[in-house]
Amino acid sequence: MAMWITRSRNIAYHLKTKIGLMEILNQRCLSSSSYSNPLSAANYTTGKNCRTSTSPPFLSHDSAAQFVTRRIKSVNAAKQVVDRQDQNQALDFLGGNVAFTSDLSFISEVPEKKVHCYRVLDDDGYPITSNNFPQVSKELAVKMYSDMVALQTMDTIFYEAQRQGRICFYATATGEEAVNIAPAAALTLDDIILPQYREPGVLLWRGFTMQEFANQLFTNKADYGKGRQMHIHYGSNKLNCFTMSAPIATQLPQAVGVAYSLKMENNNACAVTFCGDGGTSEGDFHAALNFAAVMEAPVVFICRNNGWAISTPSSEQFRSDGIAVKGQAYGIRSTQVDGNDALAVYEAVREARHMAITEQRPILIEALTYRVGHHSTSDDSTKYRPVDEIEYWRNAKSPVTRFRKWVERNGWWSETDESELRTKVRHQVMQAIQVAERTEKPSLTEMFTDVYDTLPSNLLEQEMSIREAIKRHPQDYPLDVPLAFWCMCLQAETSVINLNFRQLEGLKESFGFFILIIQIVYFVKSSVYIMKKLALSSICSLFFFIFYFFIEKLKFLYLWLLEKLLIIVIAREVLKVRFGEDGWVDKDGCSQKPKLMM
Repeated sequence: MAMWITRSRNIAYHLKTKIGLMEILNQRCLSSSSYSNPLSAANYTTGKNCRTSTSPPFLSHDSAAQFVTRRIKSVNAAKQVVDRQDQNQALDFLGGNVAFTSDLSFISEVPEKKVHCYRVLDDDGYPITSNNFPQVSKELAVKMYSDMVALQTMDTIFYEAQRQGRICFYATATGEEAVNIAPAAALTLDDIILPQYREPGVLLWRGFTMQEFANQLFTNKADYGKGRQMHIHYGSNKLNCFTMSAPIATQLPQAVGVAYSLKMENNNACAVTFCGDGGTSEGDFHAALNFAAVMEAPVVFICRNNGWAISTPSSEQFRSDGIAVKGQAYGIRSTQVDGNDALAVYEAVREARHMAITEQRPILIEALTYRVGHHSTSDDSTKYRPVDEIEYWRNAKSPVTRFRKWVERNGWWSETDESELRTKVRHQVMQAIQVAERTEKPSLTEMFTDVYDTLPSNLLEQEMSIREAIKRHPQDYPLDVPLAFWCMCLQAETSVINLNFRQLEGLKESFGFFILIIQIVYFVKSSVYIMKKLALSSICSLFFFIFYFFIEKLKFLYLWLLEKLLIIVIAREVLKVRFGEDGWVDKDGCSQKPKLMM
């Protein structure tokens, strides 16, 4: 968290002090009448090896003025002037120099050239061409396939665990394993990931263990989110992976901000974010693309176009030729790739990362794939799509099977390796589930931690409401609430006139010896109550019954002593008096000797 706060402060510092608002306004006025070196639309092609634009220099602390000039020129990038045969003049607008004509025409809704989908392996795992074939080592290919199998196995077992009622919710990535693993393989650990909820493979590639996955799903105290996050919403600060965001597409504009901070820090890294085709219907998607293009942020957008936004088909979401063309509309270099071809996805993301960093520009990748599993455990996809279609993509179009065939033909994999891998992964997942189930749940007090140093009044009110609920219905909580929270609730119940330890500590200067006695009695009474609860909740705890029998006899003595001591406290507070040499002296200086009935 501190890392992101520091980056945000750096951004604000540069925008406010290094760049200067007045200098930006002055530069904008100067640039409105002159547009030099306009960006050509031809620079934004979907060609794999197209790097026509000059790589911009990295921002440094000593180049504020140069950055302002370059930034404004980028914002006011002139549109390409297309010379007409009969007219060579151009109109000078703030948006750029444009050619004009007296013939009215409209741009067609259908692009003149259809976007081509990039792939290198056919459905049977054979290379389509030997030209420009991605160079992948044996070690990399084997790890990619191993993680695809691990993701597939993990999804199957965790999905079954949810159906058994052992976890509350799950969503699989079945059929989209290549879009999970291949992008992660093409990136470095310095690149920052902002995933959606269907990219656990990215974390798996970076070293997130099965135990860490299970801890999050079972919401135990070993979970990094302490059980407060929705299921399958993983995250890891050490692996540079943001916690998954439940609201659709909200991570996209956030990724632009992260990428811009990387740009300002001169890091040789980029931000990478994922979304589905349904996410492109959200306003955040369009805001993020425009934001990234204007700010020239080194961010790679990867859209998984699986044809369905839960139950809404693509035909009811948009009329454009896929998602890639949307990037061109915002001035972003884009491409379309076969999302079930692991090698094609790997090469596309690797090239996109290179362009994003060296040219300081955003890239949009549309990965065409298919969601074989249901949207989540709350969904039955057979209600809106035929079963035959699902089985066809599961068997004939599986990205795992396709990549395995290619690896086997290279002599890098065997049937023995396959059997050993699947047995090993299944054992790891099952063992992780057993450990996660046995691990204690987080204390309910964790619901209010890790955000505020001092809780605000509304959270304090919520905390007290939880305490009251547990006190009223203890039979509903014993198996789920840790002992630590029981102690907190029982101490709250035994407190008198809302005196807690913090308040007592604050009175120590005024009351000295009395506060020590009160704390002792307070602690003993709380202990008695705790022992009572523990004894009643455990049949086998005969010791607690015996202990409680003897302690209960002394309970009235403790209460009597506490009552008398608190009378002194109340008199001190309510009457607003201080202790003088001649007895009790009120605030007006009059000597008083009230009789305290002991």
